[in-house]
Amino acid sequence: MRNIIISVFIATILSGCILNKVTGRKQLSLVQESELQAMAISQYSTFLAEHKVLNPGSSRDAAMVDRVGARISNAITKYYSSQGNQSVTEGYKWEFNTVDSKEANAWCMPGGKVVVYSGLLPITQNETGLAIVVGHEIAHAITKHGSERMSKAMMQQLGGVALQVALSQKPQQTQDLFLQSYAIGSEVGAMLPWSRQQETEADQYGLIFAAMAGYNPQEAIAFWQRMSSAGGAKPPEFLSTHPSDETRIRKLKQFMPEAMKYYNASK
Repeated sequence: MRNIIISVFIATILSGCILNKVTGRKQLSLVQESELQAMAISQYSTFLAEHKVLNPGSSRDAAMVDRVGARISNAITKYYSSQGNQSVTEGYKWEFNTVDSKEANAWCMPGGKVVVYSGLLPITQNETGLAIVVGHEIAHAITKHGSERMSKAMMQQLGGVALQVALSQKPQQTQDLFLQSYAIGSEVGAMLPWSRQQETEADQYGLIFAAMAGYNPQEAIAFWQRMSSAGGAKPPEFLSTHPSDETRIRKLKQFMPEAMKYYNASK
């Protein structure tokens, strides 16, 4: 019986692996992107209703977030359309909101639902620094890291059942897994931290996305150095799922020549 269970488990993993069209690596995917986008619409609306959202018409910070978001999302959509790979952003209906919070945090749900916390802006310091963060968070969504994390969590905690079954049988647990998978809420990093591979991919493609939109990717070095030193002995919540260290800086420098090609082409 144990061998049968193991065989079924392995078969489920193998059948659930897909080739990511952005990164080119295989990922575990037990949930449909359309299902995740539907969940995102609901969860995003709930989140915004429970937090103070700044109005771009009266807040310069919110206006800047909107401006950065529009430039990056337009550049991404245009780029993948020109490559004949429109499916990368299929179903995306971009939204960018700024919430009034002391937290230094930001995230992107499936379908392009983005939130930036106002507490992050003193660390980004300028529009280009903000673009580095927004590009990084969008990269997590575009490369389907959240889907990958949620699939693994569903295998471990819900037995790999279909998402609709999980929602009907264990709705709260499933919703919690969704929020944790996209680093939304408190103490999420302890349960489902980004893997080193996911963080590296988000850094690499985040640089490219910011550069495509005409933002100098070299600002990433200074931003992550500021982020790593923010808060002294206690790093900001943002770093609970976004480790910043010498390895990250070294890799960013390795990615920079490629990103600069996109930046130069955007001028």
